[in-house]
Amino acid sequence: MSNPLPPPPPSTHHHQHQPLNIITPATTSATTMTSDANREYRKGNWTIQETVTLITAKRLDDERRAKPSTSSPSKPGELRWKWIENYCWDHGCFRSQNQCNDKWDNLLRDYKKVRQYQSSHSQSQSSHPFLSYWSMERHQRKLHNLPTNMSPEVFEALNDVLQRKLNTQQQPHLHQPSFSQSSEQLPLKTDQNPPEIDAPVTVSEESDSSETESSENLDSKTKRKKVRKIGSSIMRSASVLAQTLKSCEENKEKRHQQVMELEQRRLQIEETRNEVNRKGITDLVAAMTNLSGAIQSLIANHYDQT
Repeated sequence: MSNPLPPPPPSTHHHQHQPLNIITPATTSATTMTSDANREYRKGNWTIQETVTLITAKRLDDERRAKPSTSSPSKPGELRWKWIENYCWDHGCFRSQNQCNDKWDNLLRDYKKVRQYQSSHSQSQSSHPFLSYWSMERHQRKLHNLPTNMSPEVFEALNDVLQRKLNTQQQPHLHQPSFSQSSEQLPLKTDQNPPEIDAPVTVSEESDSSETESSENLDSKTKRKKVRKIGSSIMRSASVLAQTLKSCEENKEKRHQQVMELEQRRLQIEETRNEVNRKGITDLVAAMTNLSGAIQSLIANHYDQT
């Protein structure tokens, strides 16, 4: 048999909270299946009163479903969170069934983090001073990767729901006094120190979270498929881009070679033309020299004859 759940945290805390209305199981008779055709669901952050109303609705729904029913079996997947939505709606929490489901999953996750943090100190032999979650400021909780807005009222309500569910699950298998009876005989602590949580409630958490495991797995598979598709698209785009850049570089190199060949031909033509000009000038000078020599010879012969 597992150890009992810890007592609820102190109601006094350095954070201010809204006053809570106590909702008892007797109020379940007032729950009606109100039509949601004209409902306008509230958005934004949940208040503490809304959160406690949701936790109470979840506890009452667990008790309702645990009782043997003589009527025809209902559709659990269809009516479970719808029943909780109707209860919340009738008690001033105007949230949809999807909002309630998501909020419950977040509450379980935050509760588990706080419980594990508190229990890790009770199990460790460290001599360093331990800073309780309930004594931390908001930024300190964030540094320890803990939920920053878990209030003692919400923790107490969650603790009560999980303890009740654990008792209900263990009763058919135990031949000794129930867990709830033994816990009622324990003296209540009146000190203001935060609770030290000893044993995890693995069974109840797994049963509570099993309702959304299939949807979470489906969402995870869908996200993984999307990520793979995006990764494949990125790889294809990168391959096309690399091929384009390679072709561009090759074309650029070809154009450079063509320009160099044209420049080389131009230089060769220029050199040939200069060579032709030099040869023409040399021939012209030689012809003029020969002509000048012939003229001088002619003049000399003329003087000799006279």
